[in-house]
Parts: sequence; C-alpha cells; structure tokens
Amino acid sequence: MAIKPGDFIKVSYTAKLEDGTVIDTTIEEVAREHGIYNENARYGDIALVVGEGHVVKGLDEALVGKEIEFRGEVVVPPEKAFGEYDPEKKEVVSITKFKEKPQPGQRVRVGEKVGTVERIIGRRVIVDLNHPLAGKTLTFDVEVKERIEDLAEKVKALFLIATGIDVDVVVDGKKAVVNLPKGAYFNQYFTIGKFSAVNAVFKHLDIEEIDLVEKFTKEEEKAIMEAVEEAKSEGEEEKVKEEKVKNKIDEEKSGD
Repeated sequence: MAIKPGDFIKVSYTAKLEDGTVIDTTIEEVAREHGIYNENARYGDIALVVGEGHVVKGLDEALVGKEIEFRGEVVVPPEKAFGEYDPEKKEVVSITKFKEKPQPGQRVRVGEKVGTVERIIGRRVIVDLNHPLAGKTLTFDVEVKERIEDLAEKVKALFLIATGIDVDVVVDGKKAVVNLPKGAYFNQYFTIGKFSAVNAVFKHLDIEEIDLVEKFTKEEEKAIMEAVEEAKSEGEEEKVKEEKVKNKIDEEKSGD
C-alpha cells in the first residue's frame, strides 16, 4: 500500500550537498565516517507523520506515493528545503550587544532571531539571518523502514518528535497513559514540547484522554532532591542540573 499523508512511518536518511558533502544523517556510522558525529544527537530510524513537516518539505512531499521499503534518492531544491538565499536578510549590530567578541562564522542570537556572523567592521557586526543551508539543493539517500500501525507506538512517536524523550505508553480504549522517564520535568525541551505532543495526539489519533505519569519511589525521590539541591548550591546551568539528576538516579538504580 502506497504511503499517503497522515501515515506514521519510520525512515532513515543521509543528506548531502550538491558536491557530495554529507551534512546530516540518521546513521551513526555514516556520521562518524564523515566527521559530523555529535555525541548529543539521537541516531537511528526516525518516526514521522507524512505531511506534517517533520522533515523538510521536499522530502515530506516525495514520500507520498512511495512504498514501504522504498530505497532511493530524493533531490530537494532550495525552495522546498531551507529557502532561497536572500542577500538583503542581514542585520548590523553594535559589538557592544554581545557579551563576548563574536567571530566570523559564529552562530549568534539577535533579539528573537538567530544568524551567522558574516564579518566585523570596526565596532559593527554584520549578521546574516539566512539559514546556513539557504540556497542549497539537498540530496537525500532515504529508506522507508516501516509503517507504524500500533496506536501506543504512534503516541510514543508523537512524544518523541515533540520532546526528544522516549516514553512508555499504554492505551486503554480512548485513554493513553504516558509513563515518563525520571527527571522528565527537569528537561526544558520536554516542558515546552509536551503541549505540542498532546495536541498532536488529539489531532491524529482517536484518543480522548492523556495521563502523563512520572512515578517515584521514596529512595528515588530522595536522590533527585539531593541532586537538585547540590546543583542549586553550585549555581549550575539547567542542562547540567538535568545531567546531575539523571546520574544520581542511575546511581540509585545500580545500587538496588
């Protein structure tokens, strides 16, 4: 059966520029081979809902009509990837607006926008607000691995897409119980993304109630609070706090 909009599927891909430079991949071995491996990235097949913009528009559209187990190349022009390059989309910012002196090529935030430092002239910083891949034609080597049919797996996929966190899901009739990993609420991406996940579940699936459950035992609660207090006392950043909490929980589990 051909893939259609709204289908839940799993794919793997490797994205390249026209000169063959690999810029993104879901495959860890390929990332390492081409020097783009990121230890913080999640590798492996990705779940998506066709037509919902979970990948660039050109690839999203190209998946429609393909069969499960399709393997092939998809060429995506700039207008269906990250847009055409706009030479006027630049901003001049005083160097005093930055905490540290910026460097050409550095990604910086300008108000609500993010751009790349193009050059520095005296005390003025020219920031290019185009996406780094604007104007680029991309080629995807893509493989469609499977269609997701199980309702609980679909809920799980939507939470992973929106929050980046793996959850366990049990569906009972039209109710989904989403069991969260320890420390989920310390993750800022989860805190923001959970609302998108919930809305996506209600939009795409015949679910009328969602329970988000984060279960604690007395010992685990004690470990978490100790980690939080320690992080606060050391004035650590949010990401470091989250990692410290996770490590503390893992220590408790290994001691059981």
